[in-house]
Amino acid sequence: MFVKNLSQLTPKSLDKITLELRKVGLEVLEIAIKSVEPSKLIQNNVKVIDGKLNIQEDKFDLNKFSNIFIIGGGKASAQMTLALEKILKRKTKIRYEGFINIPEGQKIRDYSPSSKIRMNPASHPIPNEKGLTGTKEMVKIVENATKSDLIICVISGGGSALLPLPKQGITLEDLQKVNSLLLASGASIYEINIIRKHLSDFKGGNLAKKVHNTSKATLITLIISDVVGNNLDSIASGPTVPDLTTFDQAYDVLKKYNLSYKVPSSVKETIEKGLSDPRLENPKEHDVCFTNIYTYLIGSVDLVVEEVSANLKDFNFIIDYFTNEIVGEAVDFGKELHELISIKLKPYTKKPGKHKLALIGTGELTVTIKGKGVGGRNQEMLLSFLDNVKNKEIDYNFLIIGANLDGIEGNSKAMGALVDNISLNQINNERIKTKSYLENNDSNSFFKLLKSEIITGPTGINVNDLLLILIELHI
Repeated sequence: MFVKNLSQLTPKSLDKITLELRKVGLEVLEIAIKSVEPSKLIQNNVKVIDGKLNIQEDKFDLNKFSNIFIIGGGKASAQMTLALEKILKRKTKIRYEGFINIPEGQKIRDYSPSSKIRMNPASHPIPNEKGLTGTKEMVKIVENATKSDLIICVISGGGSALLPLPKQGITLEDLQKVNSLLLASGASIYEINIIRKHLSDFKGGNLAKKVHNTSKATLITLIISDVVGNNLDSIASGPTVPDLTTFDQAYDVLKKYNLSYKVPSSVKETIEKGLSDPRLENPKEHDVCFTNIYTYLIGSVDLVVEEVSANLKDFNFIIDYFTNEIVGEAVDFGKELHELISIKLKPYTKKPGKHKLALIGTGELTVTIKGKGVGGRNQEMLLSFLDNVKNKEIDYNFLIIGANLDGIEGNSKAMGALVDNISLNQINNERIKTKSYLENNDSNSFFKLLKSEIITGPTGINVNDLLLILIELHI
């Protein structure tokens, strides 16, 4: 079981319908997490058969390669790499080794001291010296490889922070400051990564460029997506794929969030130089550096939705996957959620009987930090929803789960939270001031009070967030 506080979330004192909805919702959450376990995704997409490395529809003759080097980083990359190692160890005799940057504190299952993969813990979401040292080590591996070698890069969400390599003139401290400013500004992860790519000598296709300019080895990238729309150049800021963004866009992001005069001068100067000199732009689609590169998306939230939908049908829910683009301010989306539910329920309000509806959404919200509280984007969204509906009459049973499937969101230790009719009763009966928690960005303290935060710890999984709304309506 991933959810560690299951008994707290499903006390026997709850009424029958509420307890049943919570049990179903949390069971489905477990299924969601398991559906995108990195080792499972590797096993489903990568096989060695008759001396050939089969990845999806492509085959690579391993006899043509002298060595295999595995590099990369992200929240899911440890388990991706160990699953790869297991396949190589069992099915081949080729020499291999690896070096991966992983989040500090992440527990690694099945990691053997005899493993040829070195795991380098680094910080997230603000890069640190360990991350920089690890990224430099990967560059050495790339530069020392030969044309007869195979490099496999494993990429997952979180790689943008875990794989720092600032451009000349920018220090690690400069990177740390600009990351902190961006994370507090309310900028979307897409916008943040535009900046990150244009300050990096590794991201934005620059790793591919290094491979082409040095070893000219064959480069395979295996990617698990955590971004809306699965844009490959945004996942971990796309170290091995063409950068679809520009210095102009990076400059616009700084202007939009009033950061032009807050970022370190080296950052501003780098972006301004890029504006005036096209040669400094990151490699684009037709760049020669992408000639011998193969990229595979092996997992995303789409798999989560498939598994969740199939499971909910077994519980006789009508499925409505209403969006895969939940974006914007968490507090604003929370305010809109009641209206969305009302619209979705309208066709059923004139049909006598019991109706069970499951609304599924995926994406990633943002939080503009103004207070000093503890929270995360899903918790803030759910708190905003409760603040908006606390004085409204709701004549149906509902459960809403907002979950960051990584297991940790914001500066809290929670994956997210759940809310339902009981949550509304608690607010009104105990006269809890939801507005003050919202204004202080203190959603986690609020859900601790309600005993409805969801605790899993880091899952080693990294795809989009999941919004699950279960409704039982009696007419």
